[in-house]
Amino acid sequence: MSKRNWGISLLLIGSLIGLAGCAEESVKEKELEKKTAEEQAKEEAREEAKLEEQAKERKEKEEVKPVVVNVIDPKTKAILKSFKPAEMGFGSEDEKYKAELEKWAREIARGTDTKQGYDQRMILDKIGPDGKVIKGQPEIILEESELVEKIHDSSVSGGDVELPLYVTESGYNPEDVPGLDEVVVASYTTYFNSGVAGRTKNIELSAEAINNIILGVGDHFSFNSTVGPSDEAHGYQPAEEAINGKLVMGIGGGICQTSSTLFNAVDKVGVSYVEKHHHSVTVGYVPKGRDATVSYGGKDFRFENTTGVPLLVKAHFGKGVLTIELRTSKQYEGMFKKAI
Repeated sequence: MSKRNWGISLLLIGSLIGLAGCAEESVKEKELEKKTAEEQAKEEAREEAKLEEQAKERKEKEEVKPVVVNVIDPKTKAILKSFKPAEMGFGSEDEKYKAELEKWAREIARGTDTKQGYDQRMILDKIGPDGKVIKGQPEIILEESELVEKIHDSSVSGGDVELPLYVTESGYNPEDVPGLDEVVVASYTTYFNSGVAGRTKNIELSAEAINNIILGVGDHFSFNSTVGPSDEAHGYQPAEEAINGKLVMGIGGGICQTSSTLFNAVDKVGVSYVEKHHHSVTVGYVPKGRDATVSYGGKDFRFENTTGVPLLVKAHFGKGVLTIELRTSKQYEGMFKKAI
């Protein structure tokens, strides 16, 4: 073969190789373009799905959610109850809705047979045997009507409502305590048969319970809260007591003589009565109509100290004699309001 022909052959072979190489590169480029397009499509699909999810979330947020009113304990910040006004008739049956709120407010304030309410009667401070003050407990009132109004007002847009609790401490100055027994402003004495052991013991225990009680200005006194349960666990004994117009034996009989003696003493000064009941029978230790019957968990003797000055209750128990005095310091002697 001549050199010329050999050269031509080499050129042809080179051209064919070049053409093959170009074809292979073209295929790769097409495959790359196809792959890029698929990935782009997937990315676009993912972006579209993301946008759809975001739009869905925005729509859910924009949708009107049910109005909820949460009632909160102001001390613990715990949610006591959640109301859904619309489901309870707010806006359609307002009277029914309000009646339900009033029922619940009454139960949570006053309690039920199984659960204690927020309302708490004042247990007054007392001077102990060592002359130091034994602290009682303040009066706590849950204002039911205010609570109902707050829940009702919040029923439009929802939110949290705190219980409207009002706490009242005893209204006296601790610095006055040492001199509160200086002057007797009122006194009353009743008599009993000390030979009747059970009744005598019950009078003694109840008299001791109210002895040295401090009555601050504006304080509310409750005989039942002060004396506590008159049962065997607290040392009370069987004795005659008046029930439904008859004298029957019962634990604690005789404590009504203490409450009645106290009534006749405080009735001489300017107190305001909160609760007072007569016996179903005539009793012999006070004039007719001058008694004040009590029963723990039932009838109570309650009054407010509206005399304008702090008072000290003194109960003197002796052989067949019970005397209850109200005292104050000399600086208040001419300032207290007497009974009209």
